[in-house]
Amino acid sequence: MKWSQAINDYKHYLQIERGLSSNSIENYGYDIKKLISYLEDHNIKTAPISIDNEIIKQFIYTISKSINPRSQARLISGLRNFFDYLVFENYRKDNPLDLIETPKIGRKLPDALSVEDIDLLINTIDLGYEYNTINLGERNRAIIETLYSCGLRVSELIELKISDLFFDEGFIKVTGKGNKQRFVPIGDSTQKYINIWKAIRNHIDVQPNSKDILFLNYKGKKLTRAMIFTIIKNLVEKSGLRKTVSPHTFRHSFATHLLQNGADLRAIQMMLGHESITTTEVYMHVDRSHLSDVLNKFHPRK
Repeated sequence: MKWSQAINDYKHYLQIERGLSSNSIENYGYDIKKLISYLEDHNIKTAPISIDNEIIKQFIYTISKSINPRSQARLISGLRNFFDYLVFENYRKDNPLDLIETPKIGRKLPDALSVEDIDLLINTIDLGYEYNTINLGERNRAIIETLYSCGLRVSELIELKISDLFFDEGFIKVTGKGNKQRFVPIGDSTQKYINIWKAIRNHIDVQPNSKDILFLNYKGKKLTRAMIFTIIKNLVEKSGLRKTVSPHTFRHSFATHLLQNGADLRAIQMMLGHESITTTEVYMHVDRSHLSDVLNKFHPRK
């Protein structure tokens, strides 16, 4: 069995059986390609399908010199999943990563912007900015408002469709990881900014494969993840805000501010689309004083 065939079969499995997004599948493939490059660079003649624990350990040791522990842990996890698949399909009898320990990296706590930071960024947007007569300033405001007010992942934002907007009911339909769908509440102000953009969007010559996509570039094509990062990076630089901000920062801020204002953790989990409540619980660190306020307000023996 050739590596190329094994990788193609594995990607097909990830897409069909596990329902992963194209970005997740690409990352898994990237991990495998790193291993293949290592074997080629070190002239290791062992058939890749028969690779053993010692070679894997040498590979991990070598690559650990150039990547941080978190990336190393993700790489090991990705390869372990791949070899689990090969064992499951009877291409080999064991997983060479079974005895490989994952680096202890601890839980990375999310960063969050303050409400004042959010206001600063939104107020910095040039609402008169046009390109090829298309007002992209209004689009950018709608993007930032949607990221923050709905807590979307960047992949969810760029895939958001006009047919996913249920403004009369006050919800949008979001397609998250594994193509799982959820309904997220959307406020009146964000609806207003999206409607302003939709009116502008009507004057764009939309490409056939983007007819239902909400956020487009001036050419009528769906925005890329990289473009969203660029919009935010330029906005942060213009605002003078001295913080590292990514699209995910707005999602973190969404959850953090809800928790600080007394929202139920289970409700936050549902809006974020977290499969496990333990993923949402990471936000419990953000404001310990808030927990004391909850105790004093609701406990009968305060």
